[in-house]
Amino acid sequence: MGAGVVGLSCAVRLAEDGHRVDVLARDLPLETTSVVAAALWYPYKALPQDRVTAWGTATYRRFAELAESAPEAGVRMLRGTEALASSSVDPWWVAAVPDLARETPPEGYDDAWSFTAPVVDMPVYLAWLRSLLEELGGTVTRISLAHLPQPDDPDDVVVHCGGLGARRLAEDSEVHPVRGQVVHLAGVELDGWWLDSAGPTYVVPRSDVVVVGGTDEPGDWSRTPAPDTAAEIIARATRLVPALAAGRVVAHRVGLRPVRSVVRLEAVGRVVHCYGLGGSGVTLSWGCADEVAALVEALPLTRGA
Repeated sequence: MGAGVVGLSCAVRLAEDGHRVDVLARDLPLETTSVVAAALWYPYKALPQDRVTAWGTATYRRFAELAESAPEAGVRMLRGTEALASSSVDPWWVAAVPDLARETPPEGYDDAWSFTAPVVDMPVYLAWLRSLLEELGGTVTRISLAHLPQPDDPDDVVVHCGGLGARRLAEDSEVHPVRGQVVHLAGVELDGWWLDSAGPTYVVPRSDVVVVGGTDEPGDWSRTPAPDTAAEIIARATRLVPALAAGRVVAHRVGLRPVRSVVRLEAVGRVVHCYGLGGSGVTLSWGCADEVAALVEALPLTRGA
C-alpha cells in the first residue's frame, strides 16, 4: 500500500527476495509527496534516533552503490555544507556518514560542517524504481481504498506504506502533515548542496534545476504554493548561496511530510506497517525496506504445513 519512495523501495526489496508484489495506491509515483522532495540524504523529523541512524546508514550505502552502478537511477554523491548559527557538537546521526568534517562557516554563521551525501533526482528515481519493480514481476495499480485490505490467502502479507493515508487506513490520528514548500530555479550551476536546518533553508542541485526550500508548517494541509512564502524562501537561500541571485523561477512545489512522534515499523498479524518517516522518506527508504523484508520473512507460513 503506497507508491511513494518508501512503498516502492519496500516493493522492490520484497521482489528481490522472490515475492510476488502488487503495489496499490491512490497516487501513482510521480503524483506522491516523494516527487516534491529535494531528496538530499539528511535525517529530518524522524525518530527514534538509534533506529533512524541504522536505517539511514543502510540507505546511504545503497544509494552510494546505485550512484556507482546505475547512473540512470538519478542518484549522485555530492559533497555539501551545513551552516550553523552557533557552535555545535557533531550531529547525532554522524555515524551514518563516512567523511563529516568541520569547515570555515559562511558569513553570518558561527559553525559549519561538510560531508558527502546522496542527492536524488526524484522524478527520475521514482520512475526508475517503478521500472525496476516491474522488471522483477511486480505491478503498480491505482486504487483508492477506505481501509487496509485483508489478505485473501492466509500466507499473503499486506505492507502498509501509506504516509499520511495512515490516518485513515490505520486509523492513526498521530500522523500529521508538516507542509514543505520549495522553488525550482534554472540558470544556476552548483557543484554541491547547502543547508541551514534552522530555516529550514536548503539548496540542492538536480541535473536540470536547483531545488530551493523550504518551510516547516505543522498541521497545514494546503498544497497550494504561496507567493509570499516563495519570495521569502528565495531571499533566505540567496543569503546562504549568493549565486542563486542569477537564477530564474521555473516551478513551485508543495509537499506534506507524514510526521509522527516515532516511525511506525512493525508487524501486526500479517500486516507490516511502515510509515511516519516525516521528512526522511528518501533518507531512510532502503534501511526501512530491509527491515520490512526481514519482518515478512519471519512471518509463519501455513502452506505446506
